[in-house]
Amino acid sequence: MLRYPNLDPIALHVGPIEVHWYGLMYLCGIVLGWWLLSRRLHRLGPDWNQDRLLDLAFYAVLGVVLGGRLGYVLFYNLPYYAADPVRVFEVWDGGMSFHGGLLGVVVAMALFGRKVKTDVVTLLDFIAPVVPLGLMAGRIGNFINGELWGKVSYTIPWAMRLPCSESRFFEYCGYVGPGWSAPYQPSQLYEMLLEGVVLFVVLFTYSHKPRPRLAVAGLFALLYGIFRIAAEFIRLPDPQLGYLAFGWLTMGQLLSIPMVVVGAAMLILAYRKPAATVAAV
Repeated sequence: MLRYPNLDPIALHVGPIEVHWYGLMYLCGIVLGWWLLSRRLHRLGPDWNQDRLLDLAFYAVLGVVLGGRLGYVLFYNLPYYAADPVRVFEVWDGGMSFHGGLLGVVVAMALFGRKVKTDVVTLLDFIAPVVPLGLMAGRIGNFINGELWGKVSYTIPWAMRLPCSESRFFEYCGYVGPGWSAPYQPSQLYEMLLEGVVLFVVLFTYSHKPRPRLAVAGLFALLYGIFRIAAEFIRLPDPQLGYLAFGWLTMGQLLSIPMVVVGAAMLILAYRKPAATVAAV
């Protein structure tokens, strides 16, 4: 068994301001995604330049932050925030939802597409291949924060024991005191590999050649939904929710099932269209 290296979630202090690794990881994912999209910018046509791409990135980040926060409030902890609505704005205290962030990005792309006279499908197909970079970075941030652990395992050699002297691990230790917890699986790293590395490689390779409209975004939705559902069988449920449907499905799985259905439907629709609609995105 391994011992968690007890990484400090705070990367550095700038005066009274604490800069967290979680935020820096997302920043790295955004910058890398922007760089890769800039190399594919010509695929959107001659009207697109770096300034317009920066505008697109701004809309996307805004959609992620607002949608992710509202999604967490609504899907994961509504009674808590309903009792004290001011806490909704305390984003430094954690609480983001991928599914909420995804809906936020779709709305943001629809608004931006209307502004620049580009349809939302083209924009979603364009950005989908780089989204896993942000997911990968976010899961690394989860690992550094020491959160979202998987189930206990005494047989997997890479399962990690957590330091019980640290307050952030009390819920995993079951008591307050010295020593080490039971060995938990690093489900954050599983999700980093599936939702990040594997999904990025598949989507980036798939989108390298011309594909039907909707196909790239559809493949993203389908595969992310499948990977998230699979990972959540290992990951512990959110403590404030526990297991929901049938006593073994988590909120993450319930929100991912529609993604699988919608992603599959998008792919079917994409490949039913005439070949003339195929575009390199």
